Amino acid sequence: MGDAIDRILEEWRRERPDLDLSAMEVFGRLAQVVRLMMPQVDRVFTKRGLRQGEFDVLAALRRAGPPYTLIPSELSDVLMMSRAGMTNRLDRLEAAGFVQRSLDPADRRSFRVRLTDEGLRVVDEALTEHAANLARLATPLSPEDAATLAATLRKLLDGPLGNPGHREA
Repeated sequence: MGDAIDRILEEWRRERPDLDLSAMEVFGRLAQVVRLMMPQVDRVFTKRGLRQGEFDVLAALRRAGPPYTLIPSELSDVLMMSRAGMTNRLDRLEAAGFVQRSLDPADRRSFRVRLTDEGLRVVDEALTEHAANLARLATPLSPEDAATLAATLRKLLDGPLGNPGHREA
């Protein structure tokens, strides 16, 4: 029985019994979860004319609280992306009427990005549906399973995966 990951691991164990494949099982399953999940997540955003990255910008502005305004460098830092990539996203969001850019009165070399009323409406609707969608996708997990998985993934992200310079002593 089993799934595709089980079959792959069985084949490798037959061919290379000398290797510890436990990490391959973990990361293979994570990759499969992400591959299967993303189209279902993307549907929530595309219904509203958004891409995942554009939703991320709107969500960062929404989380900032009233007046839902940040400068582009703050957005880039929060979303861990380049300034050039942020400019492209902001151009698309401004053209759609979801954000508005204006000169920063504190620094005339910079500008502020603010959610418009339409942007606030769209991000709130998308977030509500996104949270429900993720909850639906997680239904096979008990609350305890979900908490354990979240804690385990946090450990992975605290290690070499999330900190490339991290080395064990």
